[in-house]
Amino acid sequence: MAKDIQLLFFFLLLSTKVCYAQLKSSDVLYKTIIEKDSLLFSVGFNNCDISQFENLMSDNLIFFHDKDGISNKQKFLSDLKNGLCKDPSVRQVKRILQKESTEIYPLYKDGIIYAAVQNGIHLFYDKTEITPGVAKFSHVWQLEDGTWKLTTSLSYDHQPYSKHSQHPTFENDAQIESWLKENNVKTLGLGIIEGGELKQVKVFGEIKEGVSAPYNTIFNVASLAKPITSVVALRLVSLGKWKLDEPISNYWVDPDIKNDARSKKLTTRIILSHQTGFPNWRYLNKGNKLNFEFDPGTQYQYSGEGFEYLRNALESKFKKSIEQLAREFIFHPLKMEDTSYLWNDNSYTSRFAIGYDSAGKPYDTVKNKKVNAADDLHTTIADYGNFLVSILKGGNLSENVYHEMIKQQVKTKENKYFGLGFELYDLGNNEYAISHGGSDNGTQCLTFLLPKTKQGILIFTNSDVGYKLYNELLVYYLGENGKKLIDIENRN
Repeated sequence: MAKDIQLLFFFLLLSTKVCYAQLKSSDVLYKTIIEKDSLLFSVGFNNCDISQFENLMSDNLIFFHDKDGISNKQKFLSDLKNGLCKDPSVRQVKRILQKESTEIYPLYKDGIIYAAVQNGIHLFYDKTEITPGVAKFSHVWQLEDGTWKLTTSLSYDHQPYSKHSQHPTFENDAQIESWLKENNVKTLGLGIIEGGELKQVKVFGEIKEGVSAPYNTIFNVASLAKPITSVVALRLVSLGKWKLDEPISNYWVDPDIKNDARSKKLTTRIILSHQTGFPNWRYLNKGNKLNFEFDPGTQYQYSGEGFEYLRNALESKFKKSIEQLAREFIFHPLKMEDTSYLWNDNSYTSRFAIGYDSAGKPYDTVKNKKVNAADDLHTTIADYGNFLVSILKGGNLSENVYHEMIKQQVKTKENKYFGLGFELYDLGNNEYAISHGGSDNGTQCLTFLLPKTKQGILIFTNSDVGYKLYNELLVYYLGENGKKLIDIENRN
């Protein structure tokens, strides 16, 4: 009997694809089936609301599962009540429909719709929402006394969610554009590094209302300025022109702390590993004065002020701006012609991705005419991707200096550290990731490098809610290592 039903179901699927096109998302029946799916899974399954299954499933339901066999309605409900939903308070399993994967086909008899086939993909989260799996499904919904009921269901091709999973969003540029709109993100820049080379550069969305984002869109990447400043300093160390552990006070002392003896303890190593004792920004203090909140070198505290302190010292010694030094050691050698600490009216106005808040309202664009060594870097995916590829290849640094850069200088949380200018993630099995992010009004950006596999990813967005895109992109492009990175980041 079950084999006959399965064979019949196959021919039903075949006939719908041959005779009738799939419904558009604007079709009334499409919306009806999506609503039923939402009640079944978003409300029923994800919240253990058994009544939704009782109401939506036909008494004649047949459920085929590629791992658990065949069930009827009674067995399905019994398994749900006594298994996943036995104690809903500790239940941590969810199924999320990938809406862009949905295909819905009407079935006709004598010119009248009597049923519909729904094909799609579910992400399922077991124990934690950062370790998803993926499975395909096919449903037959049938009208019974004027009410849509689920009569046949197949759940199959269960597998870990990875780059090799069939994730339709990332296989179709148009669907990525839809995904951005669903998440209220205006622009996404994506760079993929494989085999130690920048293999993909893609930009999606609009840089402003009605203007499509070009390949060379300019992004404000905020704190991604810090790795640039860091490598400038480390390059000078490699050349023997600067020292990691020499007191910065030999070249610069900020007037606000000139009478504090702790200013003599500041070194480049301490600054690049965020152990200065400074607040992130002095303007957060009463009177806008810089101060020490703890002794330098004793603990971690993220600080943009430290990088500005280093900039002043470098500029004082070398009589060049940090912009000039960066052009000499990084931008020109790597052909990063669209990268600068400063706003460029001539080059940026027509290509800049305007920043938006969480409600989708634009921020005023900060057109900085003064360098900040820690913030407001302007660049493209291609330019910054070339910079990260150079890091994978040694950063044009001496072997000893490169080793110091990727050394765990200070612990920031479990399995996470700061090196010199970069964050380091311990992935186990002698694997690690090199990372830095950028976050400011109207920008959320993230980069990761995996030296062992020579992989990397750049994610640039122009929205306060751009972080919503991170997890799926990391898992899709970096697989198990992407999951590990998310897991580490989500720990307390």
